Amino acid sequence: MTSATSRSDAKPGPTPGTPGARPKPAPPAGTPVRVTGAQSLVRSLEAVGAEVVFGIPGGTILPAYDPLLDSTKVRHILVRHEQGAGHAATGYAQATGKVGVCMATSGPGATNLVTPLADANMDSVPVVAITGQQSRALIGTDAFQEADICGITMPITKHNFLVTDPADIPRTIAEAFHLASTGRPGPVLVDIPKDVLQEMTSFSWPTELRLPGYRPTLRPHGKQVREAAKLIAKSRRPVLYVGGGVIKAEAHEQLKQLAELTGIPVVTTLMARGAFPDSHPQHLGMPGMHGTVAAVAAMQRADLLIALGARFDDRVTGQLSSFAPDASIVHADIDPAEISKNRKADVPIVGDCKEIIGELITAVQTEFDHGGKPDLTDWWTQADDWRKTYPAGYEWPDDGSLSPQYVIERIGQLVGPDAVYAAGVGQHQMWAAQFVKYENPRTWINSGGLGTMGYAVPAAMGAQFGVPGTQVWAIDGDGCFQMTNQELATCAIEGAPIKVAVINNGNLGMVRQWQNLFYSERYSNTDLGTHKHRIPDFVLLAEALGCAGLRCETKEDVDATIRRAMEINDRPVVIDFVVGKDAQVWPMVAAGTGNDEIMAVRGIRPLFDDDEVSVETTEAAAEAAGEGER
Repeated sequence: MTSATSRSDAKPGPTPGTPGARPKPAPPAGTPVRVTGAQSLVRSLEAVGAEVVFGIPGGTILPAYDPLLDSTKVRHILVRHEQGAGHAATGYAQATGKVGVCMATSGPGATNLVTPLADANMDSVPVVAITGQQSRALIGTDAFQEADICGITMPITKHNFLVTDPADIPRTIAEAFHLASTGRPGPVLVDIPKDVLQEMTSFSWPTELRLPGYRPTLRPHGKQVREAAKLIAKSRRPVLYVGGGVIKAEAHEQLKQLAELTGIPVVTTLMARGAFPDSHPQHLGMPGMHGTVAAVAAMQRADLLIALGARFDDRVTGQLSSFAPDASIVHADIDPAEISKNRKADVPIVGDCKEIIGELITAVQTEFDHGGKPDLTDWWTQADDWRKTYPAGYEWPDDGSLSPQYVIERIGQLVGPDAVYAAGVGQHQMWAAQFVKYENPRTWINSGGLGTMGYAVPAAMGAQFGVPGTQVWAIDGDGCFQMTNQELATCAIEGAPIKVAVINNGNLGMVRQWQNLFYSERYSNTDLGTHKHRIPDFVLLAEALGCAGLRCETKEDVDATIRRAMEINDRPVVIDFVVGKDAQVWPMVAAGTGNDEIMAVRGIRPLFDDDEVSVETTEAAAEAAGEGER
């Protein structure tokens, strides 16, 4: 069913059921039915449990839109740009654990999906993209709106299909959803020529999938699990290094059990925020370039890293040659290609994180029963000292302008941990990861691997259709927001009352920070004019797109503005938070340097090569952190 509802009667999409639950297909039964390829496509989407499709019609995909009008199970959301459709599908998938679906026509429609597909591939998000293609006889002739989208997307998808026989549509859709959602999740593209959609065929649901060689390993090897348990039992400085794979495997409960059984400190990567509660005393925070000092320091000084669904990417490890020099590595991942790719694993474990952690709990308990639980008192004394000496904090701008960190912190405190938060890319993304407290999985959605500006608004929109009863906030920068804000019109018309907090510092903030630190304050082409000229005026822009527009420029108005936004539920809300232009993200490990070079704040580097942190550094760090307190 397509929809273009007025704002007064707009309703969010269908309630999806338990977040994270896999859609349960209800394959059609009975004798084959004569249908067009397009009708077969829509029936197949219904059969695999697709609830929402984000897309834009066009010439070659148009045949599929006609039977879509008659569907009572699949809702189509008419977006304003195909990139918005792709990111919305990703946001839907991240918030629900289901497969997100987007649709576009051939040529420029399909190529506009390239960035979202690359983004989903980097972050292992289950997405199925369906594209129209020129008719079979025209493929390869440079026909109007022809592009080899399978060739273009081959490096950035888990798999893709070109369907040349309409009889293959049901099987292809079933396989695409299976591939996208199993093993290491990822995007799958299905390209269907226009004449294949128009041709008559017999619709018959496949009794089996034809995916020779695709056998994801779910159950880990018992010997490897026991070897990991032995290392855990012997370690005196272990760290649980938790990646986004734990969330994708729905393994957060098992992770908590393992952490509490062992007493090991936990760090959660940018993609794993919410996998382990921020409020838990064993949580040291986020590691990496802008992680907490305690998390970075613990990994550097560890004698054992237990990596669960993480991939040792450069933003976590810094200079790889100096990363965690004394640590043995247990690396558990469902994708064997990730193990030992960047850092050699001493104990590799291939399998689903939920299965691995479950078996690890049993094996570790056996080790503890036989040899006793290791004493981690000294390790925790050191970790707590790092936490106390280098707490999260920030400075208020010298010119009296609003602190962006304060704004984001107050959003997190007033809105609470049950909401879903999406972010664009840049300073606001890091502050949202640092200053919003995450207690639950699937409440933090961001572009971690690709770093896609413009991600927040369409991803938040997709999340809102996935979890319609939940408050969804997009924390965006004024640069990111100007890339995809047209999807607010989609939100207003289709009934997705997201809240957008535009952290308006007048600049491309993270680029400006690097220019400040590494380019002698030569600010080349980073001033957006949103302060100097107020172009665009975000409040007027919001109203033009069917949203409520608010503006906040002082600390005293922050809470009231957030509460006002929370009260508006009949349309999206955009808040223009006008903040200082010179705020920076700290801590920071400069690109290309080792994690030992982490700066807690500008000019203050913890001395990890000494057993005791210097008194001057301690006092300076405490004073700097105190400036962020109220």
